[in-house]
Amino acid sequence: MPTTDALYSLDATTLALRLARRELTAEALVRDGLARIADREPQVRAFAYLDAEGALAAARALDAGPIRGPLHGLPLGMKDVFDTADMPTAYGSPIHAGHRPTCDAAIVALCREAGAVLVGKTVTTEFATYHPGPTCHPHAPDRTPGGSSSGSAAAVADGMLPLATGTQTAGSIIRPAAFCGVVGFKPTHGRVSRSGLKMLSETLDTVGGFGRSVPDAALLASVLTGDAGLRVSSEAPHAGGVRVGLFAGPDAARMDADMQALWERVCARLSRLGTQPGDLAVPAWFEPLARLQTDVMQAEMARSLSHERLRHAELFSPRLAGMIEAGLSLDAADHVRHLQQVHDARHAARELFAHHDLLIAPSTIGEAVLQGEGTGDPLFCRAWTVLGLPCLHLPLGVGRHGLSIGLQLIGPALADQAVLQAGAWLHDRLRD
Repeated sequence: MPTTDALYSLDATTLALRLARRELTAEALVRDGLARIADREPQVRAFAYLDAEGALAAARALDAGPIRGPLHGLPLGMKDVFDTADMPTAYGSPIHAGHRPTCDAAIVALCREAGAVLVGKTVTTEFATYHPGPTCHPHAPDRTPGGSSSGSAAAVADGMLPLATGTQTAGSIIRPAAFCGVVGFKPTHGRVSRSGLKMLSETLDTVGGFGRSVPDAALLASVLTGDAGLRVSSEAPHAGGVRVGLFAGPDAARMDADMQALWERVCARLSRLGTQPGDLAVPAWFEPLARLQTDVMQAEMARSLSHERLRHAELFSPRLAGMIEAGLSLDAADHVRHLQQVHDARHAARELFAHHDLLIAPSTIGEAVLQGEGTGDPLFCRAWTVLGLPCLHLPLGVGRHGLSIGLQLIGPALADQAVLQAGAWLHDRLRD
């Protein structure tokens, strides 16, 4: 994280307050961010498209008028899977290079209405899957920033943007947030409109975003969902009465030594905070969810990308081509059976919260992996995406290479506000 007194080092909630009080102009903030981008973008490569002149024009218009909304004057990065009427949208694929949508995706329009200044489109992996784009980890160029919301997480982590949007079909918000050391929030499935999103999976795709603090992520989520009640203060009310379950999951042994140490440290701190922590056993129905996520995603993406498959399959990466082939091998009966399993699992998920209000779980296996190893394994996110539950990544420490590691806070379906409120309180008390 930047440590200077430059505007780009401040969090979104602080900037929003200064903008609303007219202590800061949107143009000054955008210029500061663009200077940071000019300095760092050659190394980080977080942007698929940058519209500096458009951002400055929008900022000047905001300064000349009334306060527009909660994001008034805040620079925002939009993941390049959302259609934008004034910028190209390529979905991370050469198939759509130079594509110009005719209108904004719903969340693009909503963010503009709330006063956000759209600076550009952030890099996504190929169709938000696994083939990486050019983005590097902002603090370790030889390592991945994660995927698929690579550019969004990297830009926020490096101070190029205070806020950016993301999507998650497997682990594409939580994993890059974990690798880059920022807060990432995936709302309850279905709470944010996906109109104008390049869809992969009707069952799994979820829209969320990134900030430098929990209040930042909550501020963005309040606009994406239309729910002002999601906003939380840095002075979050005491959450000591919250019962936090410890859920390492069926793959707990896959956590590396750094994550194991963090897990044990956080568990001990939770006990001292009066959150009544308790270990949860892994229910039998939970164990196959990671595999189920893969099957559902591949079956649905094979159909969502039918135009590209039928006309431009030669431009697919080998991994994407293999996933589509696997998806096509699942017939309708297979997919119906899998959808029934998803339905049953989402109903059974209530059991996880029978004696706990929220759960703490691993976000990743460990630190960001080397670039040659892909975008990292979404193992610890797959099941929560299947269940459609709200997930909040909290950066809490560093691993052996000095890179961020953390855990995710998970709530029952539609308990987004409780997750964000408790997360704001816990974050300050659990991190090193």
